[in-house]
Amino acid sequence: MYNETVMDHFSNPRNVGVIEDADAVGEVGSPSCGDTTKVFLKVKDGKIVDIKFQTLGCAAAIASSSMLTEMAKGKTLEEAMKITRDEVAESLGGLPEKKLHCSNLAADALRKAIENYYNKHKIDWV
Repeated sequence: MYNETVMDHFSNPRNVGVIEDADAVGEVGSPSCGDTTKVFLKVKDGKIVDIKFQTLGCAAAIASSSMLTEMAKGKTLEEAMKITRDEVAESLGGLPEKKLHCSNLAADALRKAIENYYNKHKIDWV
């Protein structure tokens, strides 16, 4: 059902955990399946210098969160804000149709974290 890349990110997820002194946190959940994802950011000079996640969900949700953190680390907040749900799924080599919502969770949690950072620092982001 899942390709090798998805299974690798599920079995060996990157950047799992919590950043205790995070500069921003974003959390989203899926009412349809019950999965939740929380993303923690450490930001320096407008760049994501550290990112961690906690995901309670299926293999696709964990793999999507892992891949997202790899995609976002080192990017500016503006660049990271542009990471799309489709790009997360594509970077994983694709997800089954019924699991595409998992890549939505990861990208949406990152966006919430960036919005949280912008709001805390009173930065216009719209």
